[in-house]
Amino acid sequence: MKKSTYVSAVAVLFFQMATAQHMHGTSPEQLPLIENVEAQPLLAQSIRLEEALSFLGSSLSKQDADHLQMLKDAPLAPETTMHIQHILDPYCLFMVEINPEARVKVLRGPATPTLMQGGWKSFLVKVYNQARVPARLEVQSPNAEAPFFKSSSQPKMKKENELTPGQVQNRFLDISLYRNRPLQSNLSGLLLEYAVVQIFCKDAGQRQAEIGFNIGQGSQDIGFRNSIDILFNVKPSVKVTLGVKDDDGSPTMASFLITDEIERRIPDTLQNKAFSQWGLSAANLDYAIANVEFGVFSKELQGVYPLPSRRVASFDRYPDFFFQPQVYRTDGEDVALPPGKYSVTCSRGPEYIPQKTSLVVPDGVESLHVDFSLKRWINMAKLGWYSGDHHVHAAGCSHYESPEEGVPPLDMLRQSQGEDLNMATVLTWGPSWYHQKNYFTGDIDTLSTESNIMRYDVEVSGFPSSHSGHVVLLKLNEDDYPGTTTIEEWPSWTLPVLQWAKSQGALTGYAHSGWGLEPITQTAALPNYVTPKMDGIGANEYVVTVTHNAVDFYSAGDTPLDWELNMWYHTLNCGYRTRLSGETDFPCIFDERVGMARSYFQQDGKLDYSGYVDAIKNGRSYVSDGYSHIIDFSVDDSKMGVGKSELLLKVSKTVNVKARVSGYLPEQQTETGVSIAKRKLFEQPYWNIERARIGQTRKIPVELIMNGEVVGKKEIIADGNWNDVNFSLPVKRSGWIALRVPASSHTNPVFVILNGKPIYLKQSAEWCR
Repeated sequence: MKKSTYVSAVAVLFFQMATAQHMHGTSPEQLPLIENVEAQPLLAQSIRLEEALSFLGSSLSKQDADHLQMLKDAPLAPETTMHIQHILDPYCLFMVEINPEARVKVLRGPATPTLMQGGWKSFLVKVYNQARVPARLEVQSPNAEAPFFKSSSQPKMKKENELTPGQVQNRFLDISLYRNRPLQSNLSGLLLEYAVVQIFCKDAGQRQAEIGFNIGQGSQDIGFRNSIDILFNVKPSVKVTLGVKDDDGSPTMASFLITDEIERRIPDTLQNKAFSQWGLSAANLDYAIANVEFGVFSKELQGVYPLPSRRVASFDRYPDFFFQPQVYRTDGEDVALPPGKYSVTCSRGPEYIPQKTSLVVPDGVESLHVDFSLKRWINMAKLGWYSGDHHVHAAGCSHYESPEEGVPPLDMLRQSQGEDLNMATVLTWGPSWYHQKNYFTGDIDTLSTESNIMRYDVEVSGFPSSHSGHVVLLKLNEDDYPGTTTIEEWPSWTLPVLQWAKSQGALTGYAHSGWGLEPITQTAALPNYVTPKMDGIGANEYVVTVTHNAVDFYSAGDTPLDWELNMWYHTLNCGYRTRLSGETDFPCIFDERVGMARSYFQQDGKLDYSGYVDAIKNGRSYVSDGYSHIIDFSVDDSKMGVGKSELLLKVSKTVNVKARVSGYLPEQQTETGVSIAKRKLFEQPYWNIERARIGQTRKIPVELIMNGEVVGKKEIIADGNWNDVNFSLPVKRSGWIALRVPASSHTNPVFVILNGKPIYLKQSAEWCR
């Protein structure tokens, strides 16, 4: 095409744009046109901008996209920049002016302020950068502040942290600038460019919001003209009712991870505040959305529905937690979604295979019904083995202390039901102690069901004895230490607390045992004889209190397993019989979900809390991440957890060790699985079956342990089927025997006593001393 033809085409284009403004539905506020702008970089940025908008689902109209393409193909001319502004300005909700002194002023743009409840909409921001600073443009709004105050770990809520109901309800907005490719994270320094702002609204109807921009502290324009008020019309979203059926067809509660598959960035407020305000823990940072079966989601939370940052359990129809990507819904409940295409992953704890499907929510409908059928790879409860997590919190850590001091029992029960956790012990501890202890009754919670039992008990954490280790007290009758009215009056070491609990028939143990037990010199050996640092909040005083018979169980599953198991192995080698019990420490060490590490316990008859406590005390249980299982473990005729778990021998002999073992791994290892398998033992997740996978196969090892040492190994295929595993083991001295799938499951011991001699390894005793 000749140059004259191009010029004619551009002239026609300019006429079309000048006469077609009404097609954009713009308001009367037209933005000023900026002159003396270099055409080539502005056009290049505009093309990238159009690509970004298309990716975000807020494309330019076909006509405007075609016009940009015509400008790209035409020779550059002085009026090119005017044409670009005519195309893009109608999509602008804001114009930001940065004067030569780098002060920011904001003008209202002509775009119609219409939003969709529960969804994101992208608008353009016209940036007139007279200072030509390549600064980071920031957006803020008081309506986008956190609708809660994250826990400050205080026993009582601080008055200055209290949010009123009005404040919570007025924080309905979320807003951020899109900084991903093909756009840049900072301004380019050009005189004129455009940015993309993404706006979310939680509510439907009319909502007025104050929105401002800055390029750093002190950049606001004199007269506070860097913000404006905008009245949004917010269309209601679609009520999507979920039909949720278990694999046997019965209605149930399930976990739903709903994403729009758009790679969005987390709001800058999260990055700048290191997640402290929003409660996203360090554990969450490694959690990848694409592999929810292992409890992992990415940092990109804007593409999750309902939006986590706007969730307030006490104010919403459903108690969804803001620090989790998933929500829990039972059969017949719903979730509000704007029209669009979604990816939905439905699951219910580690005994299920996650079901991933696409969901299209059409425009122009008020409601939609979608059915989901869960699929198990195993059902341990049918075999008489139930799951329990003895360390769950309803306050502190990732929870908030305002608008409520943590969450109530109903919210916690939903978490257990959605993860198929049969037994959950909610531990009241230092944060919000005086409020949360009101839920303690000395019995199971009245909300409990036949298959999901919940009880409130105590973790002595944030108390004077915390430096000696945090202790867990289960099945208490009284939760106040004698003669005390405040936390500060409790004993400053753990032994008297443990003895007081045991005097009322409670079960006692140490929490997150491995914290502080990191060896001074790093070693991968287990057991090892390196002195630990003893500088954390784990089982520090355990080597003392175990000699007073004051400890019933030793927690595992939520700290590096070589740190936590080493001390337990050594005390077993000294003849003590503390049992192992699994915990998550939700939502502190792990806030992804309850039961990431759990105990599976065997109980005859109807499920009840007393049976759970007895099983833990007697070792009729094993610890697992839920993806491998070891049952019917026996040494000769002595079964784990039955009687004293003891085999008495008069002479040395070869004993028969047998068990049934099952595990589940995806046939093809995912990228996340590869990542987990390569991680060091002190990197989360600490217990995960991917660490046990042999190479790229589906095989896992089953190890036979005697006195802490591996004395036998077999391999099974982790395809969900049961495998009979047998070992022949010569016994030449008294000792304890256990089975484990490395970093996935570990049984409690069977104790073998030869010729009446106690279990005693001098080197372990010296290590403990």
